[in-house]
Amino acid sequence: GDRHVTAENLHDEAQAAGIKVSLATVYNTLHQFTDSGLLRQVVVDASRSYFDTNIGDHQHFYSEDDSRLIDIPGDSIEVSGVPVPPKGTQIERVDVVIRLKRN
Repeated sequence: GDRHVTAENLHDEAQAAGIKVSLATVYNTLHQFTDSGLLRQVVVDASRSYFDTNIGDHQHFYSEDDSRLIDIPGDSIEVSGVPVPPKGTQIERVDVVIRLKRN
């Protein structure tokens, strides 16, 4: 199913399942899957990124209280005012992360 995982979480799951693999190998594999279009990387800040198995059109809520990503269906949000990209480039996609915090 659709999941949002960090390399560290996935490494912990592998270790718990008795699979001996280095954290570097997990990172490298996740990045290879992302480069191949099998995963989507969602960067929430400079020190934390998630790998998303849902590569379809959607955006995210990020719960700062429990470091959790929640999908927002792609047709639930509109982005307007996107600037024209520099000459020789094109917009691949626009990522929106809406940060949540309990009051």
